[in-house]
Amino acid sequence: MTGTEQTAVSRFPVPELDTLPDDVRARILEVQEKSGFVPNVFLVLARRPEEFRAFFRYHDALMEKEGNLTKAEREMIVVATSSLNQCQYCVVAHGAILRIRAKDPLIADQVAANYRKADITERQLAMLDFAIKVSAEAYAVSEADFATLASHGFTEEDVWDIAAISAFFSLSNRIANVTDMRPNPEFYGMGRD
Repeated sequence: MTGTEQTAVSRFPVPELDTLPDDVRARILEVQEKSGFVPNVFLVLARRPEEFRAFFRYHDALMEKEGNLTKAEREMIVVATSSLNQCQYCVVAHGAILRIRAKDPLIADQVAANYRKADITERQLAMLDFAIKVSAEAYAVSEADFATLASHGFTEEDVWDIAAISAFFSLSNRIANVTDMRPNPEFYGMGRD
């Protein structure tokens, strides 16, 4: 397939907007109004409204909350975790959000390619090391990891947030990969100016 051919959003059929429950449709239309397009994750997950609701409630609880992690740092965790899990959709979509929130057109590509070489702080490096450990080998998390994070100023609540974001997006990555969820073309250019 060439780059000019249209690909399906997912290997699973996506529902028509007018067939969805009112609250699910309203959420999708709200996102469309704000961003100018409907991110494919909303269409793919809408086929199961109860799971859609639960997914986005937890997403919002993790990603929109106030705390010691900035919104850009939360997106860094998503991009690093998604890169590890080889999730094209999340690397591309959350890479766009990271570029915008960090006001840095290079950061998402650096974090996705190799966060250890990215232009990030030592604190952020420790954060991403822990997030990757949670995604790849959570069974190996130890008190030493908590001590390392504490030495960089992270609280226990921050550690919970880092772990929860990594774990949640590990789930999301797996669903996106199984469904062959395709990134919207709009994401590729966002935040690059």
